[in-house]
Amino acid sequence: MDIREVARRSGVSMATVSRAFNDRPDISRATREHVLAVARKLGYAPDQQARTLVRRRSDLVGIIWDTTYLSVHGQHPFLQDLLVGLKIAFTAGGHHLMLLSTDDPDGDAYMRIARQYNLAGLVLMGVDERRPAITRLLASGRPCVGIDLPLRGPRAGFVTSDNRAGAAAAVDHLHALGHHRIATITGPPELLPGAERLAGYRERTAALGLPAREDYLVHGDFFLDSGRQGMRRLLALADPPTAVLVAGDEMAIGALDVIIDAGLRPGREVSVVGYDDVEAASLVRPALTTVAQDRSELARAAAGLLAELIGDGDGASDDASRPPRLVPNRLVVRGSSGPAPGRPRG
Repeated sequence: MDIREVARRSGVSMATVSRAFNDRPDISRATREHVLAVARKLGYAPDQQARTLVRRRSDLVGIIWDTTYLSVHGQHPFLQDLLVGLKIAFTAGGHHLMLLSTDDPDGDAYMRIARQYNLAGLVLMGVDERRPAITRLLASGRPCVGIDLPLRGPRAGFVTSDNRAGAAAAVDHLHALGHHRIATITGPPELLPGAERLAGYRERTAALGLPAREDYLVHGDFFLDSGRQGMRRLLALADPPTAVLVAGDEMAIGALDVIIDAGLRPGREVSVVGYDDVEAASLVRPALTTVAQDRSELARAAAGLLAELIGDGDGASDDASRPPRLVPNRLVVRGSSGPAPGRPRG
């Protein structure tokens, strides 16, 4: 079975069949659907390499995701959920995903793979955008979108949750419950979400007139054990906080363990608010109050932005004028946050 038979059975030229398979705008929708229906009936699928030559790019989108931390920390549920969301979003747009794996992160491997497979574009997450391999990729003009990575380049941009607003909403929630001693366990400050959530915490506590206490600021790494360590440090203070904003649910679950081990009741003596709303947040007891990130919307925003950058071609605007795509969050109130000690429960 070949394109000639599809053309004959459809009653159109081979050029029209080619236009139908390559989504060209110069044929009608009815003709395209007729040709595709005939092809499906005949069991014909176009050769992918031939389509790539015609369209001058493939349907492949590369994913660059640094998994080197897995040997130390294990899998992070937020990133796993995000990968599933990306698969769904890009599949809906007619793309296939290719996970790039290389032992040469500071060489030319990414550029070589992008050229070899003629990737339509790339999505980057969890990597250091300052690596030479990444900066060369961005400078090349190949469309790139970062998730929680502030990428800059002639055809680059990034999407992220509104981390400052999410942290501010968590502080407002705790303050409305009567808490004035509100601490935070941060994410890594060198990463965009960690820095932005810390900024939101600082800005909101200052706006509410709460004391700026450096001993109420403990750095974590988004993983379970750092939440445990951070909570132990906070409880050991002479004047410990009555509430803690934890910049990731994994850390928050670790913090809950320490509070319970200390003979205290989360949501009563010490309130905890996490960030992400991973599946485990609703399963722990007490269930975790958290700032929910919409992973599906983050994935759709990344797919949409990459499609725009691919479509821009050589006429792409200067990256300096391209602001990040912000995805809103929502506060999910559960049992781990409650009135400040001494304040009547509603």
